[in-house]
This record gives sequence, C-alpha cells and structure tokens, in this order.
Amino acid sequence: MQERVLETVDCLFYRDGIRAVGMDKITAEIGISKRTLYDYFPSKDRLITAYLARRLIPISISERPAEEQILESFVHLERSLADEEFRGCPFVDAVVELKDPDHAANEIALSFRNQRHSWLLELLDRLQIAHPESLAMQLMLLIDGATAAAVIRRDPKLARAARDAARVLLAAAGVDSNDVSANVGAIAEKNNRSWVNQAKCHHADV
Repeated sequence: MQERVLETVDCLFYRDGIRAVGMDKITAEIGISKRTLYDYFPSKDRLITAYLARRLIPISISERPAEEQILESFVHLERSLADEEFRGCPFVDAVVELKDPDHAANEIALSFRNQRHSWLLELLDRLQIAHPESLAMQLMLLIDGATAAAVIRRDPKLARAARDAARVLLAAAGVDSNDVSANVGAIAEKNNRSWVNQAKCHHADV
C-alpha cells in the first residue's frame, strides 16, 4: 500500500502541484481512508519528503568516454522536455511552492544538485580538465537554463542548443568532442534513462 500511495502522489504532486493536492484528493484517488493514509504517512510534510526522496535516483557513470556521457545527458534532457507530462524540475518546483527554507524538501533538492554536480565533476576529472569545478557549474547552468526555458516555451530543442553550448565549453577546455558527437544520439536510443527522469510523472521502475 505504501508504494501505491507514493505512485499516486508522485503524479498528483508533480502534475497538479504540492499545494493544490490535499490529503482528501489523495485518499479519493487511491480509494482509501484518511486513517489508512496517516498510518503510512503521519503528515503531508512526511508525504512530500517521501515523494521527493523517491525521485532522487542515482546517476550512473559508465566506462564510455567521459565527453560522450556528458553530451549524451543533453540528448536525454531533450527527450524529457518533449514529454507531454513535463512540468519542470520537481525539486525546484517543490522548493518554490513550499517557500520554507527549513523544510526537508530543501535538503533533498540540494542533494539532487550535489549528486548531479558530483557526476559531472567525476567525468571532467577523467578528462583532466584544468578547472573542473568551474566547468561543472557552467554545464549545470546550461541544463538548468534549458529546463526552465522549456517550461515557458515548450520547446525541447532548447536542450539541443544547450548541448551545442556544452560542446563549445568542452572544446575551450581542451576536449575534442567532435569525434563522439555523431555517436551520442545512437547511444542515447539504446539507453533510455533520462537525465531528468525526475521531470515527469513516473512509476517505481523508472
């Protein structure tokens, strides 16, 4: 039952907004009593925390070329932005909606950003970049910018523009990404894990 609750809440919170979804709506959607819901989640805040924690999925690193994995992440991003259920980054959405710096949601959102930063940093370290911290932050800003802009413009191709900018940044840092660019799209089709898998209604197997 706990997983069923989380699956339902995942879509409701992401699609309609955390503030807009009350406990009555959740119980009606699942077909359970409030008492049953509170047995699993004593408060809405606990439910919000569980919802975000469930979306905090580790980003894996493979043995493929580091620059290939970085550019591939923008292909995954474009796929996520093209999804009709896309509503932006759920971690950012939660922080903006709740407006409470002491809420556990802020810590989870920070964990998500730190996780993504560490992923980029490790890949850039493999490339022996002179200033990996700075470049990792620049790449994150490209991802954040494309994601935020897509909410307004509904144009997934913004991720493609961000990938082109990422290629320029990598080249400026001494990385020749031209040889891997042609392979990125084909590789991404084989690996359907989205860089922002958190940016859509999804089930436990995503």
